Amino acid sequence: MPRTGGAEQALDQVNTNSRPSELRITDMRVAEIVGAPFASVLLKIYTNQGIVGLGEIRDGASATYALILKSRLLGENPCDIDRLFRRIKQFGGHGRQGGGVSAVEIALWDLAGKAYGVPIYQMLGGRFRDKVRIYCDTDAEKPSGTETGKRLKERMDRGFTFLKMDLGLMQIADIPGAVVAPAGTLEGYKSHPGPSAAKSLQDRRARNAVYDVHNVRHPFSGLHFSEKGLDLLEQYIAEVREVIGMDIPLAIDHVGHISLQNGIRLARRIEKYVPAWLEDVVPWQYTEQYRQLQQATSVPICTGEDIYLKEAFEPLLKAGISVIHPDLLTSGGILETKKIGDMAQEYGVAMAIHMAESPIAAMAAAHVAVATENFMALEYHSADVPWWDDIVTGLPKPLVNNGFIAVSDKPGLGIDDIVDDVICQHLQPGVSGAWRPTDCWDDEYSWDRTWS
Repeated sequence: MPRTGGAEQALDQVNTNSRPSELRITDMRVAEIVGAPFASVLLKIYTNQGIVGLGEIRDGASATYALILKSRLLGENPCDIDRLFRRIKQFGGHGRQGGGVSAVEIALWDLAGKAYGVPIYQMLGGRFRDKVRIYCDTDAEKPSGTETGKRLKERMDRGFTFLKMDLGLMQIADIPGAVVAPAGTLEGYKSHPGPSAAKSLQDRRARNAVYDVHNVRHPFSGLHFSEKGLDLLEQYIAEVREVIGMDIPLAIDHVGHISLQNGIRLARRIEKYVPAWLEDVVPWQYTEQYRQLQQATSVPICTGEDIYLKEAFEPLLKAGISVIHPDLLTSGGILETKKIGDMAQEYGVAMAIHMAESPIAAMAAAHVAVATENFMALEYHSADVPWWDDIVTGLPKPLVNNGFIAVSDKPGLGIDDIVDDVICQHLQPGVSGAWRPTDCWDDEYSWDRTWS
């Protein structure tokens, strides 16, 4: 007879193939895909009870970041999330280097939710909201603000109530007199070092040279907006606002590798168009520069998508930043991002969430969003990917509906499975299949203690 009421009723939902206390990790495998919207890696953690946990490695990152953790997890109970996270978090880092630890952490939460029959948000303390507001990111591929405005208006017609667009260096890089730059400097920023196999040592050297250009931090690039350049950028956002109106929030991203001083000049130019925020103007490490930037403008200043672990956010919060913007696939996963949001709230700072990945990362972020009081909006970068919703089963279609994600009470992430037929049509170049054996990582070992 079913139990009735409270904790006893909850126990009726527990998966008792054996018992959650006897759940053990037995395997880890990946599927490397591209186009949803970027290159990313989906993760499965398998158990002795047939329950599978789903995770995702940050867009643009290597599957290796997760696979090196496999030998440190085999045989463990995935429900011991915090203990296992503390074991593996030393192997993460800022930017894409946080992708492996974060992917595993998300998969552990999915397993725990499935084992106990509860959604992840409930394990985080419950709901502050039933659905998650989405902001729709739109690359500035169009040559004019009017054309970009029309694309954004189409987003609004689909129900989106919060938007983001690019505004910066690359929109004016080819216009004579718009950018002051050392000779040849701009050329390196017009291409991106991709993952494709190099055909020769010379090809590798050329690719590495582009990689090095993109890793020059903003204060050292020598790039400046001319007054003509600033006029063009102001004209661009003015044209966008003319099409979409002033009522809807519009965030600004991808300013480019320009200095603090140029960021201030741009921010002051666009104040009248009331941006929701101005994002990643300089590298997040330059806390004092962020203090100066925010004090110099009324535009809310935002950063955080490349920061790993909550302690790196606190200096920025103390500096007076207006919006933090973690990506769960870099920040350390679900619980760490919840902690980051709660810490930001103590400083009176809102949390938006960066997300340019598959529905797996989207649902992980959505669970954090419904459970975090100072949440503002969650990024969606796949509005033009027709097969994005088909990657998984068990979620509503479309998942993003009228500008929101509704989070159900299904266990774990709420996803039933990944659709192999779909992902196998979108494997990264050079990848021969999905969920291939990873036995070569089973016995990876080193003496990992960080103290003597």
